Amino acid sequence: MSDRETMPGATAPEAPGGAPALPKEALRIAAGYAFTGPALELGALLWDGRCLPDARVRIPLPVLNRHGLVAGATGTGKTKTLQLIAEQLSAQGVPVFLADVKGDLSGVCAPGAGGDKVRSRAAEVHQRWTATGFPAEFYALGGIGHGIPVRATVTGFGPVLLSKVLRLNQTQEQSLGLVFHYADTKGLELVDLKDLRAVVAFLTSDEGRPELKDIGGLSTATAGVILRSLTAFEAQGMGDFFGEPEFDTAEFLRTAADGRGIVSLLELPAVQDKPQLFSTFLMWLLADLFHDLPEIGDADRPKLVFFFDEAHLLFDGASKAFLDAIAQTVRLIRSKGVGVFFVTQTAKDVPTDVLAQLGNRVQHALRAFTPDDQKALKATVRTFPNSAYELEELLTGLGTGEAVVTVLGEKGAPTPVAATRLRAPESLMGPVDAAGLDRAVTGSPLYARYAQAVDRESAYERLAEARATEKPTEKPTEKPAREPRGRQRAETAPRDEQSLAEQVMGSGMFKSLARSVGTQIGREITRSVFGTARRRR
Repeated sequence: MSDRETMPGATAPEAPGGAPALPKEALRIAAGYAFTGPALELGALLWDGRCLPDARVRIPLPVLNRHGLVAGATGTGKTKTLQLIAEQLSAQGVPVFLADVKGDLSGVCAPGAGGDKVRSRAAEVHQRWTATGFPAEFYALGGIGHGIPVRATVTGFGPVLLSKVLRLNQTQEQSLGLVFHYADTKGLELVDLKDLRAVVAFLTSDEGRPELKDIGGLSTATAGVILRSLTAFEAQGMGDFFGEPEFDTAEFLRTAADGRGIVSLLELPAVQDKPQLFSTFLMWLLADLFHDLPEIGDADRPKLVFFFDEAHLLFDGASKAFLDAIAQTVRLIRSKGVGVFFVTQTAKDVPTDVLAQLGNRVQHALRAFTPDDQKALKATVRTFPNSAYELEELLTGLGTGEAVVTVLGEKGAPTPVAATRLRAPESLMGPVDAAGLDRAVTGSPLYARYAQAVDRESAYERLAEARATEKPTEKPTEKPAREPRGRQRAETAPRDEQSLAEQVMGSGMFKSLARSVGTQIGREITRSVFGTARRRR
């Protein structure tokens, strides 16, 4: 498909048509964006204080899997840039994932409202603006908020990401890894947090302690920290995010009946006060895609473009091993057809090893009010190629909806740095109303698949069954009833869980039980670089 043969909703590029000659330096910059293949239209070149509408700034579609960065201070237009890029990707048949932290991206599903500002911007950049809505699905972590519930099993989430959510130190993370290793090899499925608590308690009991003897064991003190962290986590309502049905990230790869890519929005306003949680869940989604997708090499278009909003939250306080895992995932996932765009305030929020892999940059304005701001500004300028602009001055003077752009060209070389006045999104720039959002959610074909939580037999029940088998005269311990959303909040102290595990008698009997399921399940579990796991679907 050429850039003049776009799908419904795409904005067709305009011919120059009698435009005045461009200044020599502006012409050189514009030539760097004169691609022959399909491309996304970002806007028009800014040079010497003027907008040059016939000097188009674009991103070739095939390089979107070479990743990118959208950065800038609050209020400079980053959200609208995400919306603009998402619309054009959808129009060219590429699915998109967006984390909607503030709830103002849901309007992508509805036609835009137009108005004087939109018409003025469209005229400035020679954009044929047409109000257009795009196919969208709305998701919510654990079903909290407006959206199809996105849940992960504890087994699928893995020990590395869970340790970050629980704020465990390195020693505690390693101990949690032992617990997961044991559960994996014994076929004990950790579906929800109750399952994990039961296994931790068992492994520190007299009966369970020998199970880990050969690989170092699990200290009572460390287990206590893990159990207290789980209890506190559940008490905040976080247990809702873990359970079944586990979300299949292949849902993000779909296209609509008309061929446009579906825009998947993870609605996060209800949990925006828990940034550590949602940023780590975003990494789980990305790691799960990496784990499942086949290698495809370079393709004519990405299979998915994944926008990682509030990216600094993922990196803050992360261990070196965790950062290395992020860098490895980003480096390797592009060969699986997935492009990742990190969205944050400054380039210095992103570790060097990750930043070096981001081939496409859209940098909105930066502020320089404090010495730290000045330092961040200078650091950002150093990350750009040599430029004909005075970047320090330019980056502090950009208006809303303007940005400094450099991308990879069709041959993989960076384009010249281009100050750009960006196009206006064609969908609604703002949230849709709650009633409309709920209708879109309940009308989705995915709603019936994921809306209702399922509580099947897992590690908690197996431990209780083992106890009941050993002591048939006692009433088997029942799994506590769940709350309406299907996930249970923590109401039982770790000490209570410990007392359950202490009554699990006969390690040999337990091993027999584990072997019966371990053969068929345990061997199917493989873990990615992040410790995430996926069973065969």
